[in-house]
Amino acid sequence: MRTASRQRLLQQLKQAGQQPAAQVAEALGLSLMGAHKQLAQLAEEGLLRWQDEPAGVGRPRRLWQLSEAGHALFPDRHGELTVQLIREVRVLFGEAALERLVDTRERDAEQRYRAALARCRGLRGALQALAAEREREGYMARLERDGTDWLLIEDHCPICAAAQVCQGFCRSELALFQRCLAPWAEVQRTEHQLAGARRCAYRVSPRR
Repeated sequence: MRTASRQRLLQQLKQAGQQPAAQVAEALGLSLMGAHKQLAQLAEEGLLRWQDEPAGVGRPRRLWQLSEAGHALFPDRHGELTVQLIREVRVLFGEAALERLVDTRERDAEQRYRAALARCRGLRGALQALAAEREREGYMARLERDGTDWLLIEDHCPICAAAQVCQGFCRSELALFQRCLAPWAEVQRTEHQLAGARRCAYRVSPRR
């Protein structure tokens, strides 16, 4: 797909929200087959997602929309604003106040994660519940097996800008995973974006 066509399609979904392929085709002057082809290609790249909704008699209507990765292609000043606020907290109230902010965020997250894991009886279920929570938060979290261990992989970091100026956020997340999964496993960070890796990954080793 040419870069210009790709950008126009992404822009259409960004501006108009979720829509069927026919609407995309009409807006961009494409054939319906051409629109389906381009939508499918961008979905394979992880930039789009879709959902089917009932449309009376017959097949459901498929609606296309940007995924988190798709939205991330557009300019976003939230990271810049967050960095500015963190620096101002540090200047006005000191490092101790910033640490309290990190601790408060950690406690709130721990309450959510423990509630999600409360009914889990084994490591696999606990990891699936934790990965689902992280996915909802925008981390693009997924699980892989590695022998008897699990890998919790996060292909995106929505707080990367904040973590660059306050590494307490990263330290906090590792400690949080270790506490929440303590009944079943030990957790180590094996890849770290701030250390130059393309993602963050955690090795989860079952307790023996």
